[in-house]
Amino acid sequence: MVQAKSPRSRGVTLLIATKKGLWQMQSDATRRSWRLSGPQFLGHVVHHAVADPRDRKTMLAAARTGHLGPTIFRSSDRGRTWREAKQAPAYREGSGRVVDHTFWLTPGHPSMPGVWYAGTSPQGLFRSDDGGTTWRGVDGFNEHPQRKAWCGNDQDGTPDGPTLHSVLVDPRDPYHLYIAMSSGGVFESSDGGEDWRPLNRGVRANFLPQPDPEYGHDPHCVRIHPMLPDRLYQQNHCGIYRLDRPAERWQDIGATMPKSVGDIGFPMVLHPRDPDTLWIFPMDGSDVWPRVSPGGKPAVYRSVNAGKTWQRHATGLPSAQAWLTVKRQAMTADSGDPVGVFFGTTSGEVWGSRDEGRTWKCLAAHLPHIYAVEAA
Repeated sequence: MVQAKSPRSRGVTLLIATKKGLWQMQSDATRRSWRLSGPQFLGHVVHHAVADPRDRKTMLAAARTGHLGPTIFRSSDRGRTWREAKQAPAYREGSGRVVDHTFWLTPGHPSMPGVWYAGTSPQGLFRSDDGGTTWRGVDGFNEHPQRKAWCGNDQDGTPDGPTLHSVLVDPRDPYHLYIAMSSGGVFESSDGGEDWRPLNRGVRANFLPQPDPEYGHDPHCVRIHPMLPDRLYQQNHCGIYRLDRPAERWQDIGATMPKSVGDIGFPMVLHPRDPDTLWIFPMDGSDVWPRVSPGGKPAVYRSVNAGKTWQRHATGLPSAQAWLTVKRQAMTADSGDPVGVFFGTTSGEVWGSRDEGRTWKCLAAHLPHIYAVEAA
């Protein structure tokens, strides 16, 4: 286990992206008291909102503004005021593809302070070199000769459409990138996005005629550990996996989940200092995928040994008749000691834990359907 020294306790800001706008929550230093503010962009679908850890003041929000279409908003004052991007992510003219919405935002490497990446629906990868003001396609992926085979039909995918998400930057190397696609799988680039290759060995794809293909998988969320960048975790349509590079084959760590709960879900959160600790939020993946908590009893599961075993934590959560779930960007952790863990639900609630997931408290209710929660 690798652990870094934890930072001094500070207040936490949560960015809450919803189907009807963006809210923020600020805590005191103890994380006992919270203040909700907003909404901003009321009526807009906000798929993701992220604070830039490199300057601690820039925020980006990916929004779909009704009949005006998809765009990105940028704030340089911690979300007090916002300006729309001059050039939002868009496929080149004549490509035959149109961005429906920007789904995922990722700040670039600390050595490249103006760089951001965006993943879209249908599956596209875009980059900004000026802090989110203008965007251009990453042609190494968007124009790759295998892109159509990797992505399949642009109309296929999840109920919200096919997406490119989980854009990951190796903290040791700004040119080493990972992306995930629903559907398509996990892909890796070692040259800043000029070329890509599939990285899906060991991951099941039970919904395909060939259950172990090179690509075509449906990863829900992929995370890289900042203290141990050779460690990746994946919550997939077909289980939970861990990859320890330079290995090329993912290891199934979902088989140790209780059979009555299963290993299907969307979000995955890593402890910021301990590569062996992670949290997931399972959902009912049986039959028609009702996308609710198994049995109407929501719970967070934590592993402290890299997925060998899991513990159920539900103290404070509803014990019955709570038919909610948590989307892939809607669970996050702060850097406190102990670590705070937070999630937002499809029923518009924000829940928080001050003790690394052991106990939970409802921090906000009656918000719109929550797409993403990020700690700033």
